Amino acid sequence: MTDPLIFDGHNDLLLRLHNRDISPGVDGFQGGGGRHIDLVKARKGGFGGGFFAIYVPDAVDIDSHDEMMATAYDLPLPEEVSWPDAAPVSLSQAAILLQLERDGALKICRSTNDIRSCLATGLIAAVMHMEGAEAIDPEFHMLDVLYQAGLRSLGPVWSRPTQFGHGVPFRFPGLPDTGPGLTADGKRLVQRCNQLGVMIDLSHLNEAGFWDVAELSDAPLVATHSNAHALTPHSRNLTDRQLHAIRDSDGMVGLNFAVAFLREDGRMDADTPIDCMLHHIDHLITQLGEDRVGFGSDFDGATVPKDIETVAGLPTLRTALRRHGFNDALMKKLCHDNWLRVLDATWQNPAKNAGK
Repeated sequence: MTDPLIFDGHNDLLLRLHNRDISPGVDGFQGGGGRHIDLVKARKGGFGGGFFAIYVPDAVDIDSHDEMMATAYDLPLPEEVSWPDAAPVSLSQAAILLQLERDGALKICRSTNDIRSCLATGLIAAVMHMEGAEAIDPEFHMLDVLYQAGLRSLGPVWSRPTQFGHGVPFRFPGLPDTGPGLTADGKRLVQRCNQLGVMIDLSHLNEAGFWDVAELSDAPLVATHSNAHALTPHSRNLTDRQLHAIRDSDGMVGLNFAVAFLREDGRMDADTPIDCMLHHIDHLITQLGEDRVGFGSDFDGATVPKDIETVAGLPTLRTALRRHGFNDALMKKLCHDNWLRVLDATWQNPAKNAGK
């Protein structure tokens, strides 16, 4: 079952290509050699595209899988990455996405019409996204350059602090209320993104920063890959109060497939039933409404349920949703229409203070 096509709120493919975990050539991404996402698996699973994240890895790669199998954990956050260190890595990943477009593997989408065209023709739709704004300088020169290259979505932080704000740790059980809100530069960044029509991603941002964005932004509030704290009390998940603020802004949330944010026990265990995903979707729909929920898998950046494993396994998710009682109209909303709706509102209607 590959219909409707799924437009997804988050993946980390560019980091894997940057790290040379897979090759972008015939034997790699385009030939079926990817881990979670490649062209062969995408066609098999009905993966229509999504947000392709630019992410700066830490200097030391720490494997946290074993720690997140415990009954409780609190992983220390890495130190802030400086702008001079982050900029070349981010530009490299942006260049990889541009190369994939030149190779005909996907299209970088700057409008919802671009996304709709890709979904209609079968070409993968890619939104250039930045997960953590370490590479953005205080004068926003890099933001302007990346915007011209296709950047249309940005998260001020990935958990570790940046000059713009503070993220949530990987803590279970835990709350997202973990520290101070946006810095003065962070508030300026939100305003500049509003002016450009760049979507602000609230995933990974701590609760104080969340409320700062809610107060400042004229755009819908969006968390590209987050789940419900009421079901899984992980610091990465959103409280019902946060979900209600997203609802009231007519924003949306993309369901994260990462098992630690799905399971009641918070364990990073791939042996996680699809029912956990269904429970979170039900809760998100109850709190947000059926027009404000989609998918934000975190493919190529997380451990996902073994029954799905890669984008080739997305038919398993569709089948489960159908058996759960979701009709054609709701399936289409969840799979891509809700993302198109919120991006229409964000990209085509920049803030009223544009140009100020």
